[in-house]
Amino acid sequence: MQMTCTEEQNVTFISLSGRLDLSSGNKLKEEIKGLINSERSSIHLNMKEVEFVNSSGLGALVSIMKEIRVHRGRLTLSDLAEYVQEIFDITQLSHIFEIYKTEEEARSSYQLAEVR
Repeated sequence: MQMTCTEEQNVTFISLSGRLDLSSGNKLKEEIKGLINSERSSIHLNMKEVEFVNSSGLGALVSIMKEIRVHRGRLTLSDLAEYVQEIFDITQLSHIFEIYKTEEEARSSYQLAEVR
């Protein structure tokens, strides 16, 4: 899995591509842990280029979300492929994660949150 990170104000945007499985999920968790340790706990994952997700990948995302919440941060996801969205719906994770259709919608939600 490839990860591309950009920072915008207080949010880290990470674009993912490839497979989200046990190996890449662990790599992603380590990356996020490093961000949290650097006091970067507002994180957005753009999953537009993710071509495969299995239960280990979902577990990694749940673990990441829990860690971010412990640090009073925020995790958003966007651009899920149709089959990935189906997996989130079937597992009911779509009710737990903050999912946006596009990264721009997620970006706007962070800006609105800052205004409040």
